[in-house]
Amino acid sequence: MTSAADEHRTIAGGFTERVRGVRPEDWDQPAPVEGWVARDVVRHLVEWFPAFLKAGAGVELPKGPSVDDDPVKAWTVHSDGVQALLDDPATASKTLSNPHIGEVPLDQAVDRFYTADVFMHTWDLARASGQDERLDPDRCARMLDGMLPLDDMLRASGQYGPRVDVPDTADVQTRLLAFIGRQP
Repeated sequence: MTSAADEHRTIAGGFTERVRGVRPEDWDQPAPVEGWVARDVVRHLVEWFPAFLKAGAGVELPKGPSVDDDPVKAWTVHSDGVQALLDDPATASKTLSNPHIGEVPLDQAVDRFYTADVFMHTWDLARASGQDERLDPDRCARMLDGMLPLDDMLRASGQYGPRVDVPDTADVQTRLLAFIGRQP
């Protein structure tokens, strides 16, 4: 089984490639999330997760420049901070506490909530900026299998759009994207 640190290294690495591949003129191109542009995909990841970590585990990540000033640097400072946290052996003995999820080992919470979010938003950034949209099919299958039984709860959270109908024969990436409300 892959560690949370290794999983993040791989997933964040793919996202970093997309961030670095955005042409300056494409940062304001529409993203698949309604009302967002490419820059907002990075903004979302850089802004929600530090507050989640601080409130639930007392962990503060390094702060980079604003996404408006330098989205590439904002992302890399953030991503490097998350990786350093996961690479720290002490992280495995820490817990994140949250009223919605209870107490979860910190490295597992990062993997389950944040790294999974980075994975799905990789497609959003790629689509917005005209880059390679392919996601790892094995990871897509694992995520979809884990999310399907939680459909009602996930929809109620407001974090996912309405499920999009696609043929049962669609590839696993298309089915995952449709499940989370994207128009693949």
